[in-house]
Amino acid sequence: MMAKKLYSPFLSRQARVEMASLMDVMFLVLVFFVYSSLDMAVHRGLKVDLPSASGAVERGRRAIVTIAADGSVQFDGKPSDVESAARAAAELAAADPGFSVLVSADRSAPLGEGVELLDAMRRRGVEKASFRVSGARRGAEKDESR
Repeated sequence: MMAKKLYSPFLSRQARVEMASLMDVMFLVLVFFVYSSLDMAVHRGLKVDLPSASGAVERGRRAIVTIAADGSVQFDGKPSDVESAARAAAELAAADPGFSVLVSADRSAPLGEGVELLDAMRRRGVEKASFRVSGARRGAEKDESR
């Protein structure tokens, strides 16, 4: 008598790789890299204590000129002086009409340094220059308590 084989549906099926969990992991990795790259994109130059004011958000291609509390100047994170920063900004503005310069000056930086920088850029043809400010007003807590 011959032994009877039992039929099992599992023996005839091929192994499968489930893609749902792999796609979930890849999505999480993508989200991690997007958020980490957005966090790294803004920090060029020195850390400064920005003055507070209301203003519009700048868009487009721009260079950042940083003026530290001691009066030192950086152009896109590289040490510079007022004249060379204005010269570099003028070269970039001549190549791209939509180019703008964002001056990021510390709250305690000498005012004369910022004025000299703006004057040097205007003389060289840089039309779009603005100061970077923090959106939060100092003393806003006092105004709200009234």
